[in-house]
Amino acid sequence: MSHAKITSLGPHYAHRITSGRHELTADEPAALGGQDAGMAPFDLYLSSLAACTAITLRMYAEKKGWDLGEFRAELSSRRDEDGKLHVHRVLHATGALDEAQWEKLLDVVSRTPVTLVMREGAVITSARG
Repeated sequence: MSHAKITSLGPHYAHRITSGRHELTADEPAALGGQDAGMAPFDLYLSSLAACTAITLRMYAEKKGWDLGEFRAELSSRRDEDGKLHVHRVLHATGALDEAQWEKLLDVVSRTPVTLVMREGAVITSARG
């Protein structure tokens, strides 16, 4: 199972996030009162989906013997009039993939583990430490 810990880095919004031996910084942009010392929370949200997208498609392509070449995914988000978040992915690969392979990759990407959790939602609980 996954585990992450976040610790404040001072009086502003910058925080250190650790997971195992890995570390990164999260912050808000200066326009929102942060120091822009790291990605904002929704950037991290999109990054999680982007990472799962890239890794899942790379695994799938390797299993099929397809050469993706250099893979890149560009993700963006917006809220509609009702406040619902919409995420859009644009996938790029330099490998010579035909239309049928792209159709299969688009099908696979719709079912990555992080995609499914983000679509279904999660039960989130909190407790005092």
